[in-house]
Amino acid sequence: MYYLKSFLEVAGVLIVMMSLIPLIRSDYWTFRVFEYPRLQKLVLSVAIGGIYFTLFFSTDLQTIVLSAIFALNTLYLCYLVYPFTPVAGKVILGARTHLPENRISILSSNVFQDNRNTAGCLALIRKYDPDVVLLLETDRYWHENTLPLRKRYPYEVPVPLENTYGMLLYSKLALSEVQVRYLVDEDIPSIKVLVTLRSGQQVQLFCVHPTPPVPGENSHSTERDKELLLVAKEVKASRLPCIVVGDLNDVAWSYTTDLFTKISGLLDPRIGRGFYNTFHAKMPFLRFPLDHVFCSTDFKLVEMARLENFSSDHFPILLALQYEPAASIEQDEPEAEPEDIELANEKISREVPE
Repeated sequence: MYYLKSFLEVAGVLIVMMSLIPLIRSDYWTFRVFEYPRLQKLVLSVAIGGIYFTLFFSTDLQTIVLSAIFALNTLYLCYLVYPFTPVAGKVILGARTHLPENRISILSSNVFQDNRNTAGCLALIRKYDPDVVLLLETDRYWHENTLPLRKRYPYEVPVPLENTYGMLLYSKLALSEVQVRYLVDEDIPSIKVLVTLRSGQQVQLFCVHPTPPVPGENSHSTERDKELLLVAKEVKASRLPCIVVGDLNDVAWSYTTDLFTKISGLLDPRIGRGFYNTFHAKMPFLRFPLDHVFCSTDFKLVEMARLENFSSDHFPILLALQYEPAASIEQDEPEAEPEDIELANEKISREVPE
């Protein structure tokens, strides 16, 4: 029992450290990566603290202090997780009217470039029949083998690349003013395009897939953060309804994503509904919400779902939105404080580490 007690104490302290490290606002990957497993930290914190308190609680000072620390850490993680539970308030309301001409459905999927199950991808798209399809990590093989989509999706923006950052955008709805941009890195594309709804209303759509802060690819989150915040400032300046979709390589609750929503004024449909973890599809305990769709306050939610996997390491995500101009009165737009704007500008001006 002595060894079990020692193990629980060491494991509990490590979980507490993993919970506190993200509070350090460094861009270095070792600080940012601990933002990802928030739910996992909560589960482990509850398990370790519960076993430790049940088996070993005593009047010994060290035991009392550690028990209190483990309990406080669990409460802190519950506080952080709460907004993404169904009992929390929703920032995007559900659509109560049926306005099909003002609706747009988007299927976004990181296909995993080495995955060759294009047939499974096409079958999924046929099944759910979205208006817009965004496929990420798409190389020439994926482009050639998704060309049958042209029968249903006459508008396309193909950006196939061999570096795992290719994009294929297909749409039933008319696309115009197409821009393929390389905002931060000359090898990492993003797409900015106008989508015309069936009603004639235009929507500004941004498709993004910035690089993650991981060793071997990017030692810092600087490049990712800069791209997201550049898009956020464009969204804020736009007079059109806006949607941002893609694999952000960031979790829904990170301080960067929080800053992105404040600067852009966009809403996260996950809040008040669930995590919708999309990665890693093949590792159930290591799943995080990396694939996102954010929208402006003049949309309401029709549907949101995590879809079946087709041999990728990501689950696809489906979101249907309804444009309602009056929704902006009912839904609160995130607001940036002066210090948020200062931080965003400072992050945008940072040099990307070599």
